Amino acid sequence: MSKVAGIPPKRALPSKEAGLFKEVLTLYETRQLKKGLKTADFILKKFPEHGETMCMKGLILAHMGRREEGINMVKKGVRFDLTSHICWHVFGLIQKGEKNYEEALKSYMQALKFDKENMNILRDSAQLQTQLRLFENLVETRYTLLRLRPNLRQNWVALSVAHYLNGNVTEAKKVLEHYEKTLKNVPDNDVEHSECLLYYVKLMEESGEPQEALDFLDNNRRAILDKTAISEIRARLLTKLKSDAAESAWSALFKRNAECSDYYSEYLEFRGLSLEGNSPEALAVLQTLADAHPRANAPKRLSLSVSTGETFTQLAEPYLVRGLERGVPSLFADLKSLYKDDTKKDAIEKLLESALERFKKDSAPEGSTEPTTYLWTLYFLAQHHSYLGRQKQALSILDQAIEHTPTLPDLHLFRARILKRAGDYLGAATSTNDARTLDGQDRFLNTKCGKYLLRAGMIEEASSVFGLFTKKDAASPGADLEEMQSLLYILEEGHAHELNGKPNLALKKYFATKKIFDEIEDDQYDFHGYNLRKFTITIYLKMLKWEDTLFSHPAYVKAAISASRILVSVHDDPSIVTALSAIAPLTDAEKKAKKKAKKAAAAAKPTDDKKGGAANEDKGLDIPVTKDEDSDGLKLLGCSDPLERAFQLLRPIINVAPSNLQVWLALYDVQIRRKKLLQAAAALHHAKQLSPESPGLHLRIVDLKHRASKLPQAPPAPIGPVFSEAVAKLDPGSIAPATFNSQYLQLHASDPEAIFACAQALHAIESPLDEVENAVFTLLADPVALDTKMARSVLRFLTSIKSTRAEEFRAACDKKFELSTLFKTPEELATLRKKVLNPKDAPLTGSKEAKKEEVTP
Repeated sequence: MSKVAGIPPKRALPSKEAGLFKEVLTLYETRQLKKGLKTADFILKKFPEHGETMCMKGLILAHMGRREEGINMVKKGVRFDLTSHICWHVFGLIQKGEKNYEEALKSYMQALKFDKENMNILRDSAQLQTQLRLFENLVETRYTLLRLRPNLRQNWVALSVAHYLNGNVTEAKKVLEHYEKTLKNVPDNDVEHSECLLYYVKLMEESGEPQEALDFLDNNRRAILDKTAISEIRARLLTKLKSDAAESAWSALFKRNAECSDYYSEYLEFRGLSLEGNSPEALAVLQTLADAHPRANAPKRLSLSVSTGETFTQLAEPYLVRGLERGVPSLFADLKSLYKDDTKKDAIEKLLESALERFKKDSAPEGSTEPTTYLWTLYFLAQHHSYLGRQKQALSILDQAIEHTPTLPDLHLFRARILKRAGDYLGAATSTNDARTLDGQDRFLNTKCGKYLLRAGMIEEASSVFGLFTKKDAASPGADLEEMQSLLYILEEGHAHELNGKPNLALKKYFATKKIFDEIEDDQYDFHGYNLRKFTITIYLKMLKWEDTLFSHPAYVKAAISASRILVSVHDDPSIVTALSAIAPLTDAEKKAKKKAKKAAAAAKPTDDKKGGAANEDKGLDIPVTKDEDSDGLKLLGCSDPLERAFQLLRPIINVAPSNLQVWLALYDVQIRRKKLLQAAAALHHAKQLSPESPGLHLRIVDLKHRASKLPQAPPAPIGPVFSEAVAKLDPGSIAPATFNSQYLQLHASDPEAIFACAQALHAIESPLDEVENAVFTLLADPVALDTKMARSVLRFLTSIKSTRAEEFRAACDKKFELSTLFKTPEELATLRKKVLNPKDAPLTGSKEAKKEEVTP
């Protein structure tokens, strides 16, 4: 066997096999996988321990769908040749496909030790470093790429972006300046060059050079294609420079788009004014702008925010009447932020009542007002009263509107919202179904109906409604909505399962939400290379900034807190899993969905005898969709490490949502059970800074004091003294938990949340059951403004502690909340559920299938 100089003996191949190995590389790159596999096998027959060939074979197998076999082959190949950059590069590709970015980067670093100037490995490493936010290392990698290919524009821009991400704006600007010196004969209308110029202006602005940025922008206006961006940047720079020309720059922006609220707030800032509070000066400016742009709605609406008293009434009346005459459904949503001011709220109510009387009189057959104006006034007034908690009055007004025009879906939808606020979720679902049947082709109405059915706990019925617009070949409507990453559906169904006493299925939905956000985080990887190739730099930087705060999204926060609550309850009471395992038969709908999923999987299974053969298909390196072995969620619920999983759910939120009180309270619940005393105390300190009088915080301080008092011995140093000091800071008086709880209750005797928290605290410190029950029943006293949501939570609490007075509390709430159906008996609820979806109105009405059946003989 001939040996090539400089190549280790294990890696050296004769000329024939060396040529075949190069052919394997080419076949892989051109995705001729079947031929590549045969060629690799031919080499391995003669040289079974050739690591590079073995790794390439494993990579090809992974692309052909034989994933596990391929991964094992790659690992074996790396062990045979630890000094080959090809082996380490392939291993990195495999790990990247597994979304294991840290290990993939380590493999690339190993590959670069043996081939320091490999462009492909350097580019992949740079993308991984960006994904992992290792910006210092990214600068070094990008500099190496630029040194190797200085004639490539992309490398200059990439290095500048790397410096910018690393926080060094000055260096980022210098790199672009060096690059611009090399430019010659740039063609007109070059989009890439235009984006580079805008990025350069951004760098100058952020480095504190507004005048230089303005001069550069004016000198290159013809080369920059985004004219809106030019106008916005000029106005912003002139404002920073406090130039007289800023006035004309803002005027140009208002002519371009007079409905942009951001323009008005920035313009007022330029004038030394603000939209916050009541400002006569700001009002005068806005009025001038409103006169200059009479068709614009934004300055008129913003004028309402900064005006007061009689001036507000004079401005609000034409604005309100114009919206009612035009029939703007979102008019109340536009104005409800003004309700923070009681005088404005009262003024709007008076205007509405006088307008209603006028429109009612004028909408008569001989009147001058359109009947629809009277209708939209009733609609707005109903929204007004419902928002203020007057549900009976809102229902009465809305019933007049429905009697006036029974075919307007908006009225039925808002009737559902009123009933939901009043605690009648079944009535709300009925109203949304009434709206849906008015227009069976409207997906929005269909979705609303499904959402309210889920809130009413009617999961199977909601699935049938959602199924009208989901894929017919999907395993189930829920599976299709989950695949489409419908957060609304997933969270609502999870909450419905939780209320129905199925925490296992709820937990499945909450973890499905986590999976969606993990996928969104992974999806950014592809843009690290794409955006730099396409030179969409500014939007790429915005995307990275948004991705850094991804897990602060309300949907993820809600799912993480809800899931952690379930996992904590399972840790406290493992019998929950045992009880569910004994009574967890599938419903009829779930059985049908499971059967359909099985058929769909069988139909989708590839066969090798089809034309072209599936064996040569490139399935990619992404993790394949695995079969769900835990369809009922019992394995997930009964996991061996519930607290660790709960912590992993909460950990991404801590840094991106530090002002969310519920996150810190949930974190305490997990950490105190993990015996992480200092972290639990720190969570409560964060919560106290946000809301020192929070009922939830009070409950957990009592719990912490009680647990600390029951410790068999003080924690050893250095933890013990620090923990004792932390507890003392939470309760400077260092009084007994029961006394601390009683004092808090005296201070907040009319607050329902505080009373409920004190009752829970009594249970936490192991007070007698009758004492806990007496504390709970004070919620029904007249001064306490108990609502239906709180009452339902209290009833669940009484049931969980096996209170003998739970039925008494239910009956009292049923009497107290006349409109609510939350506190009906199971028999009454079963009867009411049957009336929600009338068979003759149900999903068939208005759907495409129904229309086909109507014309089919």
